[in-house]
Amino acid sequence: MNLRRLVLLHSNDMHGDFFAREGREKLVGGMSMLSGYVQKTRAEEKDPVLYVISGDMLQGSIIDQEYRGISTILLMNMLSPDVVTVGNHETDYGLAHLMFLERCANFPIVNANLFIKPTEANLFQPYLIREVDGIRILFVGIITEQVMHTKDPLVGGFVTIEDAAREVEYICNNYRDLDIDLTVLLTHIGFEDDKKLAALLPPELGVDLIIGGHSHTLLERPEKVNDILITQVGSGTEFIGRYDLLINMDTNSIHEYTWQAIPIDDSHCPHDPVLEELLNHYRDEVDGKYNAVLCRLPHDFEHATRYRQTELGSLFADILRYQLGVDVVFVASGSVRRPALPRLVTHATLLESFPFNEPLISFSVTGAMLSRMISHLMRYLYEQNGREFYQWSVGLRADVDASGEVINITMNGEPINPERSFRIAMQEYHYRLIDETFGVTHEEIAETGRVRVVSTSSQDNIIEFFRVKKIPVRSRLTQGLPPEIRINLEAPLTDR
Repeated sequence: MNLRRLVLLHSNDMHGDFFAREGREKLVGGMSMLSGYVQKTRAEEKDPVLYVISGDMLQGSIIDQEYRGISTILLMNMLSPDVVTVGNHETDYGLAHLMFLERCANFPIVNANLFIKPTEANLFQPYLIREVDGIRILFVGIITEQVMHTKDPLVGGFVTIEDAAREVEYICNNYRDLDIDLTVLLTHIGFEDDKKLAALLPPELGVDLIIGGHSHTLLERPEKVNDILITQVGSGTEFIGRYDLLINMDTNSIHEYTWQAIPIDDSHCPHDPVLEELLNHYRDEVDGKYNAVLCRLPHDFEHATRYRQTELGSLFADILRYQLGVDVVFVASGSVRRPALPRLVTHATLLESFPFNEPLISFSVTGAMLSRMISHLMRYLYEQNGREFYQWSVGLRADVDASGEVINITMNGEPINPERSFRIAMQEYHYRLIDETFGVTHEEIAETGRVRVVSTSSQDNIIEFFRVKKIPVRSRLTQGLPPEIRINLEAPLTDR
């Protein structure tokens, strides 16, 4: 039996998690120690070591925002991954800028299902075949329409899970004769969709591994579906996934394996001094520009989970409602990227907490439509395992039973008048998804009132509010009191 050993390291959803933090008696996370572990493994192992990343390298750090992802790509060049795939946040600075970032990268980026419509040319190379120590490995990158949305009319191919399965089958079928020893899918579609994708793939294709991202799922052990191993290691840089694989070269299959989510901390991970020097350079540059103090809050405002009402989410929704003068503001929970905004608010901590600087759209709905929107949102979350929870501004309250059924909706303590017109505002990206998440179409909205851009920068509104301290004295939040109950869930939603 011809057996070969391979070490496969993997990360996902790093989101600009550049610097180590104080943990319990040790430093945890950070790019320096992550790089130190990767380089140490490469140096110590006699067998080949590959390192892959399953999307969302960008966003989450003021350094990433300041340099529009260029800093992150240069740091990744020093980390030297063998292959990566794109996540939804790789497009946050625009698809044209993403293509520029690809030219800055010294590592291959694969994606099989994004293409330019007029020519049907792929935006990226769809697959990569790497041969190390005689082991021939096929990497395929996949993202789907569930997580990727763009306004660019020239870009297409945002496919369903079924389409993704067919694309994988097409690629695998075209390279069967090359004697591929290991087939790895690098996906950015979420853990639940990874399982659906695995179930759709014919065993004859020989797909061995799915290394996923997007849902920030930290697994204790691989999930096995249709004889395909599926892994993911949460988000940030606190963990790295490690496969120790024994590959049967005669059958082109995994003979044995072990897998761990390895913690990145200073008990066993050396620092990378060169990468650390570059990080400190970026931090010094950014600190000089963004360390101005904007204001002081009564306490830290928490956003510990995205699937319930939070202090920070409520605060941002209230600020935007106050600034825009609308009736209700919906803020996507996933737009808030820090677990807390510290009481001493600097420009940097504020932008890291709310990094997505996009336009705000306002539109009118009737009270009946607003009630229907909230009911649909809860069904989407409870019944369809939807991932986008929303925070909303003061006055609107919904009581939701354990099944996800909305049993009561009020505005300022009174039942919503179904005939009354309400002016709503939300981020442009999420307005584009309103049919899926809230169950109303853009055509239906257009019939009820003028749809317009009320601000080209959501960040500007929040920064201005803090800078000039436009704090309504009646606000419970800014007096240090907990917010009113706005989203009353009888059964909590879990992370998905």
